[in-house]
Amino acid sequence: MSALFTVPISSTGGSIVCTNPSEEKNIYLLTFTSPKDNRLTPTFIDAVCLALDIIEHRFPKGVVITTSGIAKFYSNGLDLDLATSTEGFLDKWLWKLFRRFLTFPMPTISLLNGHAFAGGLMFAMYHDYRIQNPSKGFLCINELEFGVPLQGPMMSVFREKLTPSSFRNLILEARRFGGEASLKAGLVDGLGGLDEALALIKERGLQTKADTGIYGTMKEEMYHQTLNILDGHARNLEWRDQVEEKNAERAEGGLRNVEAWEKQRGSKL
Repeated sequence: MSALFTVPISSTGGSIVCTNPSEEKNIYLLTFTSPKDNRLTPTFIDAVCLALDIIEHRFPKGVVITTSGIAKFYSNGLDLDLATSTEGFLDKWLWKLFRRFLTFPMPTISLLNGHAFAGGLMFAMYHDYRIQNPSKGFLCINELEFGVPLQGPMMSVFREKLTPSSFRNLILEARRFGGEASLKAGLVDGLGGLDEALALIKERGLQTKADTGIYGTMKEEMYHQTLNILDGHARNLEWRDQVEEKNAERAEGGLRNVEAWEKQRGSKL
């Protein structure tokens, strides 16, 4: 396995190392190690995006695999305190990361070696393919458990890539998916490690899919709804405000109905 380049992650003393894991020259393995659990911070996201830029502009078209150098975690998602205290975090960093992978002009594979929770799983879903460790790690969207509602770009990729029942189980049950369950739900395309990821590349002929130069364009058209949500997040926030206004009107009317009913029966519940 030959090393191609390294990008530092200054905030944690970590790094992203790009290697060629195959005899084929155009397969790029990005291994990120940002202790303790590869949180999606601004410096982490900047490093990942720079690594993609280097591959796109300095190497032949091929396939990008991402994985973690931390055995237990692929990524544990956002650092909520940092995300909420960093001005413009969503637009300047998180949506940028999601968009970069959604439209990247080469096939991308997320090699899920360990846990991918919340934003970590969203990050993986914005790849084209996913391979999961069959015996270690869970995939989970657990925001329901700690009361953080998901915004449009966090939801849309699951809506486009999963069946309605898998989407429901993931979001509204905060279900944890091990390898076999993930495969059955359509969250991943296969089980295994690097060998299985390389086999998927070979079986599907992914190394040459970007050669004509339209691979990114095809993905933009495929996932235009999610791309519109990423690029038009301000419009989504306006829609959210309208929904909340309607919810408040409904709640007020419902409370009046209950109070009238209680008055009629002569007692409160």
